Amino acid sequence: METSSASTGQTRRTRIVCISDTHNCTIKLPKGDVLIHAGDLTNSGSYSELSKAIQWLEKTDFEVKIVVAGNHDVTLDQPFYSRNWERFHSTEAQDTSRCLSLLQSSESIIYLRHEPATVRLRDSKGPQTGFKVFGSPYSPGSGLWAFGYDDTDDADDKRSEPAASKIWNSIPSDIDILVTHTPPRTYCDTCPRTGQPLGCEHLRQTITRVRPRLHVCGHIHHGRGSRRVRWRAGASGYVEASVEQWEDSNPDPKSTKMSLVDLTARGRNRPLDFYDPEPNLRQDQTRRSIHAQTNSLSTGNVYTTPESCIGPTSSPQRGSSILGNDGRLETCIVNCAVVATNWPHVGGKRLNKAIVVDMYLPTWQC
Repeated sequence: METSSASTGQTRRTRIVCISDTHNCTIKLPKGDVLIHAGDLTNSGSYSELSKAIQWLEKTDFEVKIVVAGNHDVTLDQPFYSRNWERFHSTEAQDTSRCLSLLQSSESIIYLRHEPATVRLRDSKGPQTGFKVFGSPYSPGSGLWAFGYDDTDDADDKRSEPAASKIWNSIPSDIDILVTHTPPRTYCDTCPRTGQPLGCEHLRQTITRVRPRLHVCGHIHHGRGSRRVRWRAGASGYVEASVEQWEDSNPDPKSTKMSLVDLTARGRNRPLDFYDPEPNLRQDQTRRSIHAQTNSLSTGNVYTTPESCIGPTSSPQRGSSILGNDGRLETCIVNCAVVATNWPHVGGKRLNKAIVVDMYLPTWQC
């Protein structure tokens, strides 16, 4: 197993397979350690659609599978669906509790509803690494869809949508991997028709504060790709210093070769410049069921595989968001939308391959 000293203690190469916006489609996935789905499993969130999508994910061979919802997974946003169900399912409303239980009761899926978790890989044949992840289904409101918010208005008002700043400011400053349905503004979010960015400005500001190792997103189908962002300290925080665009050497969906973002090689594909002085992944945790969930942003879940070793993490707000994260100098941002076209799919629906990210993550000891 390859090792690196790019972080405190030992790190090992970990393979993360990234997908999003599958919209009832299934594709062949390459082998890896972690699978991340960044939302829009379905077209309209029906129980039948969700059941088929989850059955597909559960059959895939990954030690850990992390899933967030997207704006099309409408039944998973229960308040929204209760107000608007006739728009999507005019003859009969879906049972949102049954739909939600498909994910919450899954024995192999970590379903995150705008919350953090700590994940430990403990398979003796795997890398035995750990990471802190935060997953969120929200995206800027465009039409009447689930998990939407007004990204132009931070002020509290009488509308039901939450303010963008409140949503993204709640993300802890010490996470390694961020999973959101929407991309941040100017990163993998360009509209092909207008050339304008469609991502969220408030999320972009959060990225400069948190600067995770990896940010996985989707939502903007034509934005598929990856950016490697270099950060530098500015007068009031960190700002973008440079951006490297990943070129997919194997874009043909019929090709058996992986679409690989290699952050473990030398040269241009060198490991991320990321030094976290307190990985905090080696603490013993209270054991409880793998199905436990929490809505608190000051605590999270610890998922240890294959044996369920789950408990509350220490406080995610570790130190100053700026001073405590000085070693976080690079972030890899990946938009991994599988469906390449938008409805009505003129010329036919086209699919992308999964994007595979190889990166170093810190090991842990149970």
